[in-house]
Amino acid sequence: EFMQAFWDIEEAQAKAIQHLASFVRDKSALPYLLTFTELITFAMKTHVDSLKLQVDGCSLLLEIFSQALEQDVVMALGENVTSSLSETVRKHSENEELLSLLCTLLMMISASEVAAENLRKVGVIPDLLSILRNFYHNEKICLSCCGALWSLAASEKNVDQALLKSGVPVISVVLQEHLQNGTVTESACSALWALSLQGCLTENDYEPTTVLLLDALRMNLERPVLVKNACLALASLLRQSEISALRFITDSKGSGINLIKDAYNLHFDDPEVVESICVLVNEMVQYDDVVLDMLSQKMEELLFEIKNRFPSS
Repeated sequence: EFMQAFWDIEEAQAKAIQHLASFVRDKSALPYLLTFTELITFAMKTHVDSLKLQVDGCSLLLEIFSQALEQDVVMALGENVTSSLSETVRKHSENEELLSLLCTLLMMISASEVAAENLRKVGVIPDLLSILRNFYHNEKICLSCCGALWSLAASEKNVDQALLKSGVPVISVVLQEHLQNGTVTESACSALWALSLQGCLTENDYEPTTVLLLDALRMNLERPVLVKNACLALASLLRQSEISALRFITDSKGSGINLIKDAYNLHFDDPEVVESICVLVNEMVQYDDVVLDMLSQKMEELLFEIKNRFPSS
């Protein structure tokens, strides 16, 4: 009632947000705090010029949403919430600290199909791509933006091809920049996979993207989620292009077949990783040249082992 009565007074809203923040450590207060999400974002929208209120509001929302995810509580986020957050993104598009909080928030809420649809409606994808272009050096921003883009692109039904295609070079730059950071690379691989599934890569993208994904695998082979994402992204590329298939077996740093073997040897007990390897192998056998390489490197032995290890799958 206090927030609604004094909605136009910045100091009142700031004090209310600070008061609510004092409850976040009490996990039993979560249902109560969740009822305030729309009021918090409305306060942010009304006083969008106030940087401190935006930072405090975002920090509070992050605490609330983090707890909701931990407790498997469904968050009903309407268009008012997503619209308010997108306004903050646009108003403060050059503030790196605030964008870091906002992008983490967007990644969290985009995991909900309803919220993802609302984010698409308010046109947040171009904002995310613009943030990546401007702050591709910032690991936290890249991690969050790529994660949000994965959710938004993977479940997109009426694809804006031109818009998503413009994301391919941006995410490629992020991947190249952060190849040694497994967490960011994992997120970027998933975003590239989503764009590939939507048919957003052009003929000129196939070869460099294949090389990038192979590099990502090589440098982060111990990370199961990354291996899974990279294998599925590569499978999608090979499904679409023989150029990718040939680059896969002739890459100057070593054949992708050896990488697959190494990945299997590290993660043979992880069904999801092994399944992604099988999806990739299934695309590889489309091409005679690749099959010859597979035979010369005794890939059939690995396939027999997988079949014996997972007889019911």
